[in-house]
Order: sequence, then structure tokens, then C-alpha cells
Amino acid sequence: MPNFPQTVEFIAADDIPVRIVRSNKRKKTISSQWRDNRLVVQVPAALNESTERVFVDEMLKKYRQRKNRESALSTEDSLMDRAKALDTKYLGGIASPLSVRWVNNQNKRWGSATPYHRSIRLSAKLKYVPIWVQDYVLVHELVHLATPGQGHGKEFQQLLDRFERRVEADQFLAGFSAGFNAYAKENGQTELEAGGFDDLDDN
Repeated sequence: MPNFPQTVEFIAADDIPVRIVRSNKRKKTISSQWRDNRLVVQVPAALNESTERVFVDEMLKKYRQRKNRESALSTEDSLMDRAKALDTKYLGGIASPLSVRWVNNQNKRWGSATPYHRSIRLSAKLKYVPIWVQDYVLVHELVHLATPGQGHGKEFQQLLDRFERRVEADQFLAGFSAGFNAYAKENGQTELEAGGFDDLDDN
């Protein structure tokens, strides 16, 4: 078995911090995840250095591809395209949004909608959640456009139930909100009510 340090850290060529964790318990599997502001790659301790490097490079490649896809999906043009596609898929196109954009000043809502202007605003914090969770928030706001003045009543709930992963998305957002607030509190910041959906905007 190679006598390497159990943990090695380095900065990849494109400034991605990487931590390699070598585990004696791992025999074959390789895994990676973004944790502690770095890409953590877990590998079997028995790997030789050249083989390990091949696997780490592959994990870096996959991470870059995922980030590029997420960046492409986060532009406001793509956000509008996604909203229109979701409107067609779940609501038959009745929401008809005219404006969909990210905002940085929305700390008490994941999203908000204004039926009069047919506009939707999403909290920029949602850029850090999976795409399918963003889609759920978009569908939530699209349903508001489709049912103006009805709040979260029966028709709203029935339409939102068309989103297949609704329960899972609600659970994810609740956990994300709790984690965000806990982090803010630990770092001496004002606790922000990052989670939960409010009713329609007044403007």
C-alpha cells in the first residue's frame, strides 16, 4: 500500500481548491462533493499516485462541466426560456410570463410574482440550489400568474401539485433555509427569513 499522507490539498489550474482524502476503508469507489468551500475527492488509499491523479482529474472535469451547465441556466435569458417551458408543461401556457429575473434584495421570499405586469422575481440565493428546485419555485410563481388574486387557495394547490417533486422540493427549501439562517447566526449576521413563500407582491 502506498505510504502517502491521508489528506492532500492543492489548487487546480483554474483556482478550484481541491482536497484529496485517502481512505483505507474504500476499496474501489471514488466520490467527490463540494464541501468546506473546496472539491473534496475521496479515494481508496491503496491507489498509486498516477492512478489517483487520473481519477482526481476526472472529478475536476465533471465538476467544471456541472458548473458550466449551472452558469448557463442561471442567466436571465435562460431563466425566461425555462419559465416559458415550465408554463407550457405544467399549466398549458396560461401563465404567460413577460419578465423573469434574479434579484438580490429579496430576503424573505424565494420568489414573488406580479400578475399585473406578468413578472416573476427569484431570490439570487436560489442560484445555489439544484436546478429542479429552482424550477419548482418558478412553477410556484407561474401558478400565481395563472390564478391572480387567489393566494394559495384550492385551485393554486391543485395546479402546483402538478409538479412531480413538490414534496421533495418543499423539504429541500426548508432545510436550505434552516442552514442559511444557522450560518448567518453563527457568523454574527442578522438572521434572515430566507425560507417560505409569501403571497403576491403588492406592486
